[in-house]
Amino acid sequence: MKYKIPVVFALCAFFVTPAFAQYSPTITVNCALGQSLNATLSRLSKQVPFTVLVQGTCTEYITINGFDGLTLKGAPGAALQQPATTPSNGLGIWVLSIRASQSVTVDGLAIHSGASALGGIGIGQNSADVRLRNLTIDGPAIFGIEIFEGSQVSLAGVTTRDAGFATLAALDLSDVHIEQSLFEETTGGGFHEGIVASSGHVTVQSTTIRDMQVGIGISAHGSVDIQSFNTYFPVVRPNDVVIANPAGTNFQGVQLTRGTLGVGDTKLRITNAGQPFGGSSGAISASEDSTVSDGNGNLIITGSQGQGLFVSNNSHASLGGSSITGGNHGGLVVTNLSSVSLLSNGFQTLFGGNATDVFCDSRSLITGGARFAGVPITNCGNVLAGDTEPLP
Repeated sequence: MKYKIPVVFALCAFFVTPAFAQYSPTITVNCALGQSLNATLSRLSKQVPFTVLVQGTCTEYITINGFDGLTLKGAPGAALQQPATTPSNGLGIWVLSIRASQSVTVDGLAIHSGASALGGIGIGQNSADVRLRNLTIDGPAIFGIEIFEGSQVSLAGVTTRDAGFATLAALDLSDVHIEQSLFEETTGGGFHEGIVASSGHVTVQSTTIRDMQVGIGISAHGSVDIQSFNTYFPVVRPNDVVIANPAGTNFQGVQLTRGTLGVGDTKLRITNAGQPFGGSSGAISASEDSTVSDGNGNLIITGSQGQGLFVSNNSHASLGGSSITGGNHGGLVVTNLSSVSLLSNGFQTLFGGNATDVFCDSRSLITGGARFAGVPITNCGNVLAGDTEPLP
């Protein structure tokens, strides 16, 4: 007797597939009981959207490689701790490594690294839609979070402190969105940067960077946008980005070397930046063909110990309604074949209360001088009232 089993199986597969598509199991790993998070991950199907609930402190190097739809959720008090030994295979250079993965969420964990780690979290190999949520990351590793090799990551509610060098680095054309986060240095020693964008792109809102020698470093054609975006947390105004330096250890609030800074619909506030010796230290230093733009009056610089906005070496700034006040040296300093445009956008740009509000050398140019607010103290022979010389 012949049975038509293949037809029955085909019909069952047709009707059951949608149910399996919604299947999202939760697995608990309790490291306090000696269970291993890595061992659990190694047994999971990488194509099923598992949620792994982490309890206790997991003292191991965690690797997430090739997953699609994984969630690591920390129970209250859960942590990842760097082991005392560094593995010889080179795979443990981050406490948590995410590679070649997509739609991965890491939520509610503390991550502690040591000096032998490259970073607390490393995300690379074109990982996409990686979501870091409600994390605390600390330790003397070189980076708190390192994002590289064209990866796409968003941070919300992340506190990163006391990294050996930078609390966050966006490298290799990676794209990063940051909201309601804190990057700070509390040790008082060494040289530290808050955000490094070296050929990467970072969009930031509602975030504070505190007591870094460089608040934001942009280089190698990297870019940073101060801009609101679709958020994980509800939008609460103001959602300013603040670079604060209460310890007085800062050299540059933002340092650009062949980089781009765009201040969009969100305020960038830089306070107490730079050092009393002046030079290129200050709130923003743009050099080597860099660009700074603020077309919405959202760049606010106050009380710089060094310069306010220093534009040099064939760089350019476009300002419309910006405010740079109360600095110990120059408010706006333009040198070495550089230029600044004061925009005709209906806003006047305020320079006031600085030792010299506006300075330029003989090879640099400021246009739109009629749009200065107030009566700035000016030492610049190349200021045009309008946008250009008179046109034919």
